[in-house]
Amino acid sequence: MIRIYRHYISGIYLVVFVMELLVFSSAFYLGDLLRDFNRNLIFFISDGIWLPSLVFCVVMLLSSTGMGLYQRAHDIGDMALLLRIFAGFLVGGAILGVLFNFFPQLFPWHRVAPYAMVVSLAGILVSRFLFFKSVDRESIRRRILVLGAGNHGLMIQKFESRNLPRAFKVIGYLCMGNEPILVEPENILALDKNLLAIADDEDIDEIVIAPDDRRGNINFGAILDCKIAGYHVVDLLSFFEREAGLLPVNILQPGWLVYSDGFRLAGMAQVFKRWFDVFASLTLLIVTWPFFLLTTLAIIIESGWGAPVLYRQVRVGLNGQPFSVIKFRSMRTDAEKDGKARWAQVNDDRITRVGKFIRKVRIDELPQLYNVLKGEMSFVGPRPERPEFVSSFSETIPFYAERHRVKPGITGWAQLCYPYGSSYEDAIEKLQYDLYYIKNYSSFLDLLIMLQTVEVVLWGKGM
Repeated sequence: MIRIYRHYISGIYLVVFVMELLVFSSAFYLGDLLRDFNRNLIFFISDGIWLPSLVFCVVMLLSSTGMGLYQRAHDIGDMALLLRIFAGFLVGGAILGVLFNFFPQLFPWHRVAPYAMVVSLAGILVSRFLFFKSVDRESIRRRILVLGAGNHGLMIQKFESRNLPRAFKVIGYLCMGNEPILVEPENILALDKNLLAIADDEDIDEIVIAPDDRRGNINFGAILDCKIAGYHVVDLLSFFEREAGLLPVNILQPGWLVYSDGFRLAGMAQVFKRWFDVFASLTLLIVTWPFFLLTTLAIIIESGWGAPVLYRQVRVGLNGQPFSVIKFRSMRTDAEKDGKARWAQVNDDRITRVGKFIRKVRIDELPQLYNVLKGEMSFVGPRPERPEFVSSFSETIPFYAERHRVKPGITGWAQLCYPYGSSYEDAIEKLQYDLYYIKNYSSFLDLLIMLQTVEVVLWGKGM
């Protein structure tokens, strides 16, 4: 894992990204040569091709990122991968078609773009095939030794057992003190020699400190020997922050938050985030006005002229202040006729036919652009919850109030990483991702979240 602006990126997929950056960067030049073999090489290099080539490269990389092609957590089958690659080229081609035909500096090169698309598609398919055939993923996974076989060790075992690609492999667990043994017995290593010798014998890359109780159960001298010998040592919270992109609230301590890095959303970072929110909101309002019109007509046709198209609902925002969120109405007008707040459920019969569709493709969220313009929300941030839920959760879930340190968002890290929540347990899970976002905020992370939201909309996952 490689950390970029405090966010952890899979090393393998970072290599793939750089590899495809080179493919897209060279594709426009090669496409121009394919179109005209007789061009003078000096003229070819100096005639301003760098600008359309740069535009082509940036658009195609952003489109591929939006299709989820550089995400470790979405290691999918070959056919699904091909579908996403072709979808990325389709979206990228459409964007390039607009740019090359409407900007005078790019128009002379619009005939080169199709050749560049063919060259880059061939390059992407060949390079991905050769790379993943030549890389033994098992051999490049970090070999982990876990100090702890109780509840904390069990957390790592459950996490590793999830059917998702992982950058690590647990070699074994060492029981610390008198803690109960909860991991699989066959995964426990015998503590019949010193820790450094065990790490050497098992060819360990990293040691995770995860006892249920540290008091008197950790031999820091032995761990220091391993550290000095070159072994990477990490605590359980840092391990989950890096590998899962979350902060487990059941083991989170204020002291760890104080001494760890992060929480840098201040000063110019806030100013830049606000500028971007205003610019992006205005741009999207202009681009998506046909969807506003079509959705309004669809709701009126289904529910009649007298039924409201929009609905307002009180949510909790920055610093716990209430505000009215605006959405397209996707439920019946009597959805909460008893006055009790409740979550929407899977296959909820209160959702209308139009509502099912606009929820699926997230069109119901578009009116929240007005909330962003007003400064009540941001594009990226924790999902705003209703006061009734916030009051209950703040009393029973540790650190729940901290999610209100930033503005709520239309999309967010929790919405991408965890499916739609409709229970107390789901609220805890989403909070763990929200805390990761707040701690590790950067403009880079915001950009990644917005690009991956495109994947959510197109492929119908999360949020």
